[in-house]
Amino acid sequence: MIKNYLTIAWRSLSKNKVFSFINTFGLAIGLACCMLISGYLYQELTYDTYSENAKQLYRVNLSTIGNGGTDVYPVVDVAVGEGMKNAFPEIKASTRLGGMQPIFVKYQDKQFKETNIVRADSNFLQLFSIPVIEGDSRTALVEPGSIVVTKDLAKKYFGEEAALGKTLIVGNQPQKITGIINKVPDNSHFHADAFMSLDTKAWHQTWSNLGFYTYLLLDKHADPKKLEAQFPQLVAKYVVPEIQHDMGVSLAEAQKSVNTFIFSLQPLTDIHLHSHTKFEREANGDINYVYIFGALAIFILLLACINFTNLSTAASARRSKEVGIRKVLGSLKNNLVTQFLTESVLLTTLAMVFALVLVYFLLPYFNDVAGKNITMQFYLGYKAVVIELLVALLVGIAAGVYPAFFISSFRILSVLKGNSNSQNSRSVLRSGLIVFQFGISTAFIIATFIVYQQLHFMQNQKLGYDKNQILVINDTYTLKNNLVPFKNQLMQNKQVANATISGDLPTRSGDGTQIYLKSSNTNAAHSEIHTSIYHIDENYLATMGMKMALGRNFSASSPGDSSGVIVNQTAVKELGIGNADPIGKTIVRSGQREFTIIGVVKDFHYSSAKEKIAPLMMLYGYSNGSVILKVNTADMSGLIASIKAQWDDYHADSPFSYTFLDDQYAQLYVAEVRTGKIFTSFAILAVIIASLGLFGLSAFSIRQRVKEIGIRKVLGASSGTITGMLSAQFLKLVALSIVIAVPFTWFAMHKWLQEFAYRVEIQWWVFAAAGAMALGVAFITVSFQTIKAALANPVKSLRNE
Repeated sequence: MIKNYLTIAWRSLSKNKVFSFINTFGLAIGLACCMLISGYLYQELTYDTYSENAKQLYRVNLSTIGNGGTDVYPVVDVAVGEGMKNAFPEIKASTRLGGMQPIFVKYQDKQFKETNIVRADSNFLQLFSIPVIEGDSRTALVEPGSIVVTKDLAKKYFGEEAALGKTLIVGNQPQKITGIINKVPDNSHFHADAFMSLDTKAWHQTWSNLGFYTYLLLDKHADPKKLEAQFPQLVAKYVVPEIQHDMGVSLAEAQKSVNTFIFSLQPLTDIHLHSHTKFEREANGDINYVYIFGALAIFILLLACINFTNLSTAASARRSKEVGIRKVLGSLKNNLVTQFLTESVLLTTLAMVFALVLVYFLLPYFNDVAGKNITMQFYLGYKAVVIELLVALLVGIAAGVYPAFFISSFRILSVLKGNSNSQNSRSVLRSGLIVFQFGISTAFIIATFIVYQQLHFMQNQKLGYDKNQILVINDTYTLKNNLVPFKNQLMQNKQVANATISGDLPTRSGDGTQIYLKSSNTNAAHSEIHTSIYHIDENYLATMGMKMALGRNFSASSPGDSSGVIVNQTAVKELGIGNADPIGKTIVRSGQREFTIIGVVKDFHYSSAKEKIAPLMMLYGYSNGSVILKVNTADMSGLIASIKAQWDDYHADSPFSYTFLDDQYAQLYVAEVRTGKIFTSFAILAVIIASLGLFGLSAFSIRQRVKEIGIRKVLGASSGTITGMLSAQFLKLVALSIVIAVPFTWFAMHKWLQEFAYRVEIQWWVFAAAGAMALGVAFITVSFQTIKAALANPVKSLRNE
């Protein structure tokens, strides 16, 4: 019996090749999209689960209350982890990870700049279950001067030679290779090419600063919330005395930090999707995008299933006489339902095969857009194949139930007379499905418009500095005593408008500290704020195109400027200076170091538009990380070649390297660009799927009205009138879908925009443009059928009357 069902199903599909292809292709698109998104969601939701201790590991975060809000940091001071372990028995172990600046690594005549080397405690690899393929994970990082490298980094320096036991020169320090790992798993919130041993025994064991990513291994039965509740006693014991000494404030003032300096525990598996703090080791994901893309997968699969249903129903009129004859010959309704469900499942199985082919070709593009590394093996594993077959079966049954019962319910006499009209309720259902499809498609179009509007706004807003034609020469610290002569030589080039020496750029995270405004009343309470720190010379502001609001810039002819400071307008406001003149006032930073305000720079964005402009202080004295040039030339390649030649003349310890500031700025919005591309891709696919559904419904509806159209033409109706009449029926449905989609989409995108401190206002024309696009696509889709019906010879449709 099953073989008979399959044979008949295959013959039916082969007989209607065009219909079968369109139906299968539409469903394949939906399944492929769902599979791609499922791969993305799986990776996002399984971050950091590779560790055997994943459920017991927690990161120590620090929250500081001030500046009118709360700042959260994923790093804490050097003594915090071990101190907590010693204080609470439910903490079984602690470990730390310390980031490093990009550094040059050398082995014999090979030298490369490594950007992803970290320092780690000796138990770090064990606690995170990172297997060492050569060496011993228990002892690899115990001795100072030890380093564990990845297999790829080892091959980079040693080729096919054995790397274990050899020595790399990292910076100017020898590091012995004591272990080799394959790599840190892709689904980890941190990655590194090498782990250097971390030895902080000689350091001051402080609690009140920032420094290390610190992780605690809790006992299986420990309650993290109860443990957190005991942390304030550690703040009172260790942090308060440090703040009193470091900031030069009274004990009463320092004791306020018990309520404003808060340690907390974050589960390891929550970091990637739920942590967006300052100084994250890597850019994390966002649980909101998991929800959004999960909903996209469901909606697109629903669109494809609705498509399948509409197209199957549209094709039913061709098979009405077949159903009637089968019933006359004794077929039961159950047999007919089974037959049509078999065809449906066969189609969905074929669609799943096509979907896998589409995934194979689309996966590189999707990985590039989503920033993932999903392989085809993920979809071809045993478990994945079983799930895919189950999905094909369930989708085939779910999408085929309505057409199967609809077709099998035709009355014998009606279908043999050529009349298979459905009831009004069925017409309402099909119309509702079209409204749903185009509602989702319109929502995607609106969302895409708004995402790109926000992205354009962030990339083109007034920044408070000029990012264009700014050339940044990296690693200039390797010039040592030749740094200033190199900069002065560049200034002689007519193509260079200005130059400054500084490692601080608006696109980089800088140092930070606590400051307060010094008062003449020694007993007055101090209001501390957190501020970022830039180290600049007298040419920095002019080179970057920054403007002064009050006071003056630093000057090489003013020796007292070493104790002066320039602050931004936000810092003036947060310090509580109000409308008073800030020039000449004194601020105090950690270490009880005092600085006199000599100028106020106008606010500029030194992070992305997601964040509000925060307080900033600029100190005189360059940091030697970069030489920043304001250039004025159309021959950029010629200028770079000239600068490289001058660099080589100084025989620096590193190769010439440069970047452009506008390129660095663009990197701040990689996540938003990816979101825009994903929304665009799925908006296009949703419109295609919805159009196929509308094509199916229009074909079905027009087939039912063939005789009506013939009579109208005989009575004198023009082709244009008939086309307009038939098109209006469907365009009304699309218009209704737009009306329904607009308020829901406005609410969702308004909520999304709240993530940005600086954002666009949602304009009415966005909805109008999206609606016009939806109506345009619908009209083009329907016109193919309506024009064909309007131009048909009425004699053919009425010859049996």
